[in-house]
Amino acid sequence: QVQLVESGGGLVQAGGSLRLSCAASGLAFSSVSMGWFRQAPGKEREFVACIMWSGGAISYADSVKGRFTISKNNAKNTVYLQMNSLKPEDTAVYYCARSGTYYSRDANNYDYWGQGTQVTVSS
Repeated sequence: QVQLVESGGGLVQAGGSLRLSCAASGLAFSSVSMGWFRQAPGKEREFVACIMWSGGAISYADSVKGRFTISKNNAKNTVYLQMNSLKPEDTAVYYCARSGTYYSRDANNYDYWGQGTQVTVSS
């Protein structure tokens, strides 16, 4: 079965960096597009970044553009989210997900989700 396991979350001061990883199994990873989403307490889940199956196209939410970088290592079946210049408003549970269609900013297009990893940014 498809499994997505996130890691790399933690507590960091504002201005710091974290790198999230999402290890995938049970799917043809090199053929799928992946995305990162986040959900803060009391808020809806929101799009962060997505990457096309080949890595040839990438999209970011405006709130993270220029600070976050998504990448995909097909040899390791892993997608990453490098987060720099973190802000307190980046505090959330971060989820990786597999797109069931083309790479997309819409969470409804994603059919498999990881359990999430907590990122907390202190001011």
